Amino acid sequence: MVKAVVGANWGDEGKGKITDMLAEKADIIIRFQGGANAGHTIVNNYGKFALHTLPSGVFYDHTTSIIGNGVALNIPVLMNEIKSITDRNVPMPKILISDRCQIVMPYHILFDQYEEERLAGKSFGSTKSGIAPFYSDKYAKIGFQVSQLFDEEVLKEKVERVCALKNVLLEHLYHKPAIDPAELLETLHQYRDMVAPYVCDVSAFLDKAIKEGKEILLEGQLGTLKDPDHGIYPMVTSSSTLAGYGAIGAGLPPYEIKQIVTVCKAYSSAVGAGAFVTEILDEAEADELRRRGGDGGEYGATTGRPRRMGWFDCVASKYGCRMQGTTDVAFTVLDVLGYLDEIPVCTGYEIDGKVTDEFPVTRLLEKAKPVIEKLPGWKCEIRGIKEYDDLPKECRDYVEFIEEKIGYPITMVSNGPGRNDIIYRKSKFSK
Repeated sequence: MVKAVVGANWGDEGKGKITDMLAEKADIIIRFQGGANAGHTIVNNYGKFALHTLPSGVFYDHTTSIIGNGVALNIPVLMNEIKSITDRNVPMPKILISDRCQIVMPYHILFDQYEEERLAGKSFGSTKSGIAPFYSDKYAKIGFQVSQLFDEEVLKEKVERVCALKNVLLEHLYHKPAIDPAELLETLHQYRDMVAPYVCDVSAFLDKAIKEGKEILLEGQLGTLKDPDHGIYPMVTSSSTLAGYGAIGAGLPPYEIKQIVTVCKAYSSAVGAGAFVTEILDEAEADELRRRGGDGGEYGATTGRPRRMGWFDCVASKYGCRMQGTTDVAFTVLDVLGYLDEIPVCTGYEIDGKVTDEFPVTRLLEKAKPVIEKLPGWKCEIRGIKEYDDLPKECRDYVEFIEEKIGYPITMVSNGPGRNDIIYRKSKFSK
């Protein structure tokens, strides 16, 4: 059976924890899109980790971790990440890299930095990890596929051709030093040697695994609202964040994805620029939630940037779940809200004097004002509770209010950062 774990919102919803938890019963975990520009924070028996490329199931010795063809593969970052976990006594994971995966080149990172510099105040809030230049090159068909590292003739010719193109931009647009083709070729030889032990025809491997009845988990990066087609364009990422893309980015048939676990936070947070309707504008109030949030605060797992904080957004989350094709909602960091007397929730957007509960396109989203309802807080610690009925009434009311508004079944409630801090519940919305 194939399951996908994806985000409903702007990313940072807690997908890493949910993947890590579900991976206990999985055989194969696949990252199917995105790069090392966003991270998943995991807390388990080995400690606390921020993963950027490795799937969140690498901590189990019975699993195979796959970097799918849809990923932007930064090879040195991946190698450093493997070392960073094995240095902390995590057994060496079984890793496969798709031979169709494309490589983040050193110049992609430079071009990302140069473009943000050039745009100055009109920049996209990039993490400067090379993601947009990488995907631009992939779709312009001048990207480097892992398989090409093993064909010296093809590699050499392509390096010369691509450097000639890039150097025109470096000289005339960015006024920066040119790329030396010989140096780049040597770097790619090093990359080839690094990945050689892991390269595999992943789609053939998965076809066999499906026929053998293996449990497969697809792990997405970021969330619906960062999707380049269905998100808050142009303040989005460069690869599809939707479960539907999981089939393409992993290399398996779409009809094999049977369960889509969409992760929602009990409040909202976002890293980077873009419309954020429920953002808390009072800095002291935002900082209080940021400081208490997650495990050790709401700061980007990759960038360390403080996240923008907001209240739960029913409009964005309902849309996010719909676009993912949600079968189950995992509702995370509920324990964080225990300090509040009352909890604001956004149930609609007011746009040009009209209230809607449908998520609009970006130009209208930028005008939207949140319609807020306030629910009573539960004012106590809920970590350690294992049964849904043992949660305080106000806490259950909060979960059920949100479930009613988004219209998708909340079947998992996370009440702490650890792998076992989870409550399973039955929902009337379950099919």
